[in-house]
Order: sequence, then C-alpha cells, then structure tokens
Amino acid sequence: MLGRKKTLRAGLIGLGMMGRHHARNLRSLEDVELVAVADAHGDPHGAAPGLEVLPGVEALIAAGIDYAVVAVPTQFHRDVAMALAGAGIHTLVEKPLAFDIGEAEEITAAFEKAGLVGAVGYIERYNPALQEMRKRIAEGQLGEIYQIITRRQGGFPARIADVGVVKDLATHDLDLTAWVAQSPYASVAATSTRRSGRRDEDMVSITGRLEDGTITNHLVNWLTPFKERVTVVTGEKGALVGDTLNADLTFHSNAEAATNFWESMASFRGVSEGDSITYALHRQEPLATEHQAFRDAILGKGSNIVTMREGLHTVRTVEAVLESAREGTVVSLD
Repeated sequence: MLGRKKTLRAGLIGLGMMGRHHARNLRSLEDVELVAVADAHGDPHGAAPGLEVLPGVEALIAAGIDYAVVAVPTQFHRDVAMALAGAGIHTLVEKPLAFDIGEAEEITAAFEKAGLVGAVGYIERYNPALQEMRKRIAEGQLGEIYQIITRRQGGFPARIADVGVVKDLATHDLDLTAWVAQSPYASVAATSTRRSGRRDEDMVSITGRLEDGTITNHLVNWLTPFKERVTVVTGEKGALVGDTLNADLTFHSNAEAATNFWESMASFRGVSEGDSITYALHRQEPLATEHQAFRDAILGKGSNIVTMREGLHTVRTVEAVLESAREGTVVSLD
C-alpha cells in the first residue's frame, strides 16, 4: 500500500456527462491530485482546465499515475481496465463493470491476480438515505426482511448511446438491493419493452428472490414524465422508505409488532399503521463519498468500496434479467 503522507496522482479517462463530475470531485479530494485526463473526443464540458487532454489510456498510464477512474462508455471498459491492470494501476470503473459476463470476469481476475484495488462506481450505495437504511436494517430495526421494492423512473437521458435501461439504470437497483439486504440474487424474472424507437429496451419490470428468501420488485424506465428514485424495505417490524433524490429516509412502524414481546405472542399476528419518523441525515454528495472511500482503500485505511467481485455478480444478475425478458422464463443465478 502507498504511504499515508503521499499525495496520490490520479488520472481520469472519459470526460463526458459523468466524467466531468469525477473530475470535479478528484480536484477537491484531499490527499489526491488530478494530474492527467484522457478522452479521444476532447473536453466538451471544460471539466479539466489547465490539463492536456490525452488521446487514450496508454498516454494516461505514461503520465505516471497511482490510480485511475474509468468513465468511458461501457463497451470500452474491458480494454481500458485491462490496460490499467497490466500497468499495475488501482482503478475505479464506472458501473456496470463491463458489457457482459465474460469481460467482467476477465477484469475482476486481472485486478485480483495483480493485488490491485479495483472498484465499481455504484454511486447509490453512497447515498445518505441508503447508507442509513443499511445500518438500521443490520441493527435489526425491521426484524426479518420480507420484501425490497425499488422504483427508478424518469425521462430519457440523451447521454445514453450504447446500452438499454437495464444496464444503465437497473444496475443501480440490483446492486443496492443485494447490498442493503446483504444477500445476493438467487433468481430473477423480467418483462421489458421498447417504446422510444431505440434498439435497446427502455422499460423493464423485474421480480426477484435473494438467497436469503427476500422477494424483490424493480420498476425501471426512461418513459416517465417525472423523476422517481425510491427504495422500500418491508419487514416484520415496519418499513423503511428511502428517497434517494432528496436523501430522505422515513420509518413506518408496524404497531402490531410492538405487542409481540413475549414467547406466546412470538408468531406473526398482523400489521397495522404505527408511528412514522423521518430522520435527519448528514447530506454529503454521494460521488464525493465514493471517491473518499476509494482513496482510503488505496491508502489501506478502509474497505467501503464496491469491489469488482461484487460488480461481477451484478453483471451476472443483469444478464439474467435480459435473458428472462428475452425468453419469458425465470432465470436462476445458482
């Protein structure tokens, strides 16, 4: 691991819609200096003033960087990530890790074999509402978890060119659901449609089951004239509702659960509406938290990152969703 007092030299490849936000955060990150950027199409958003825009990953490596952030389109993730692994450079790859399972497995194996810190940029994990939700679930606030529902809906983003709504948006929900529940997916069933005239799907409905038995449901589309980002976790003691647009978390208690304190009442009795509490949260930009976590992992001071191995599982889940929607079958991830 690198010394604690060293300023890490960071490089960024991809200066598009997401890359510009990475550049802003890297420039403001303590103990890190953004020293090199690369993009074959230049810097359309003026994200890296004062830095030469290099043509590609080889030039980025030649700049002598300690770690890299990859924000190029998904179809190029494999080639860029493998070059960085070969050069011994710690790397954060934007979600999803790769375009398909084969590429994701190759990237994951390369970084693990080289002993490098490799992470995937699932920014929703760092949303204050979901961070607090996971903590409270782990502490037992909901008791046994029954169901996790997510809704990620809105208008079509012009930035998307190479993937459909499953790989662009549903990836977030599949990752955060497994993370919040601390259990991977066992099976999925999905239905999708294309309404906007594009090759790829723009609407999907997914039903799943996690390995711990929790059932899940995800509604994801680019066809809704308002923006919605909601996660609802329901358990025996109530429900937690996370609004990640506003970083709000609300607990709705099951009033019936409060009476089940003695052995004779231990079996499930029912549900009735109880108190509701909206928690006051410390709101920090999720992308800033993500970058802090990756820096700390490189410095050996923490492990709050989305590992490439976790990213690989999400890619497998995504491929299962697409297969299910295509074939009309339930797909197992065993």
